[in-house]
Amino acid sequence: MFDRERTSIGILGAGIGGKALLELFTLFPGVDVIGIADSNETAPALECAHQKNVPVSQDILCFIERNDIDLIMNVTGDPTIDDLVSTHKHAKTEILGGAGSNIFWNLIQQNTRIQAQLFQAEKLSGLGTFASGIAHDINNPLYVMVGLAENILEEQDIEVIREQAQTIIDAGKRIQMTCRNITQYARAANRMDPVNVELTHALDEAIKIAQYAPILQDLTVVKHYAGPINALANPEELLQVFVNLFTNAIHAMKGKGTLTLSSWAENGSAKISIADTGCGIPSESLEKIFEPFFTTRPSGEGTGLGLHNVRDIIKKYHGTLAVESLVGKGTTFLIQLPATLAH
Repeated sequence: MFDRERTSIGILGAGIGGKALLELFTLFPGVDVIGIADSNETAPALECAHQKNVPVSQDILCFIERNDIDLIMNVTGDPTIDDLVSTHKHAKTEILGGAGSNIFWNLIQQNTRIQAQLFQAEKLSGLGTFASGIAHDINNPLYVMVGLAENILEEQDIEVIREQAQTIIDAGKRIQMTCRNITQYARAANRMDPVNVELTHALDEAIKIAQYAPILQDLTVVKHYAGPINALANPEELLQVFVNLFTNAIHAMKGKGTLTLSSWAENGSAKISIADTGCGIPSESLEKIFEPFFTTRPSGEGTGLGLHNVRDIIKKYHGTLAVESLVGKGTTFLIQLPATLAH
């Protein structure tokens, strides 16, 4: 007997449509993508399927005849495949193809656009939160540059001029670094195939962004990195994950406390722990924190999309996100991703 609380799906067609379906359905709870088939062994979705450990097949007929598929999604665009499916599918297998498949494909495209807009809205909301910290990090070296430039206009000693010029150069480089960090975070994530990301480097990049939080007063960052660890992901999306978790932790600690970052490899998984010494999350809120638009912050201080987006990104790369929290003690988020070897 099949578990009717879960739906097994087989995808016919490994082109752009098949790849989009694969990425979408692997995020859905209660859905198992048990295979994807295409006679073209170089079709783009097949590599994606390998990364997600989804079985692939070039034998279309054999795939259609499987008795463990609840729903066949035909996105080949070939009307003759619809006839083949109708003739050879298992009696209990349902079909979505033809016009129905086209409508579903349009819905997926619209959903993808909306998701991208929500991710970008969360980033821009975060930059609004960081604005005063960013201004501080730019204004301080600007004051130094202007003051020393004015001194140089009157200075006669060439050695003093050189020293002050070097200080101006150093201050300018600090501004460049601030602008680079902000630009890297603010830009919309490119749609790209996952690449090998060194996670501890990504954590360090995210800390540079999170340090602009305006309430930052006396934060201690403790790092326990057990060597470099790697995972397949979009680096811009992982940056968003870490910045969001760090920012939440800083707010929970009101800018004062200890943020402990740990990373290690275990049984083929890359694991990251982000622990704060903040106020903790009440048990009645803990079950809701990943729901879209749920937030414990005052109105105007968050979109309520941050943790929802974080969870979706982690799930997208076949990872898990767990949280433990004690009121008055702090909160720990544990991320687990499939580990990969560095290239």
